[in-house]
Amino acid sequence: MALRPAKCYRKMERPYTRQSRKKPRRSYIKGVPYPKITKFEFGNKKKKDDFTSKVYLVSDQDVQIRHNALEAARVAMHRFLSDSLGDEGYFMKILVFPHHVMRENPLSTGAGADRFQTGMRKAFGKPIGTAVRVKKNQKLIEIRVDKSGEDIAKKALKLADYKLPCVCSVTEIKG
Repeated sequence: MALRPAKCYRKMERPYTRQSRKKPRRSYIKGVPYPKITKFEFGNKKKKDDFTSKVYLVSDQDVQIRHNALEAARVAMHRFLSDSLGDEGYFMKILVFPHHVMRENPLSTGAGADRFQTGMRKAFGKPIGTAVRVKKNQKLIEIRVDKSGEDIAKKALKLADYKLPCVCSVTEIKG
C-alpha cells in the first residue's frame, strides 16, 4: 500500500487513545513500525564542545513531522556537510524523536467492498508509522561548527527545511 500524503497527518490534533479498564491489554498499540531515522548524532562527536558556533533549525508553527521526512532532512544535511566540511569539521544532532504513533483505518473500495469491511465500527486503526509533535519555536536540529563553517551550516539547515512539512527558521548562537 502506498504512503498517504503528509497533509493527512500534518495537523496537531489531540490523538485518540483507547483506554480499556476491563481489559488493559487493549490499551497498548501493537505492531508499531520502527522509525526510518535511527541515528541522531553525526560528525565529530569528540570535538562537539570545542566548536565555536551553534546553528539551530527552529519550527515557526505547531506541526507533526513524519519519521520519513525527518530521515530525508537528515540525509540531505549529512551529505552536504560531509562534502563541504568533511566528517571532522562539524557536529550535527537531531533534537526531536518520533514518539507519536500514526494510525490508519483502511477502507475497501470497488465492487462488493461492503461485504468485506465493517466501516467505522471499532475504527481504532492500524499503526502505519511514527511522527514528531513539534510546538512553535521548538528547536529541531542543531549543528556545531567553527566560525569558518557558519554559512555552510546555515545552507545545510535550509536544505533540511525544504524536506520538512512546516515553515522553519535558522537561528545562530555564537559562543
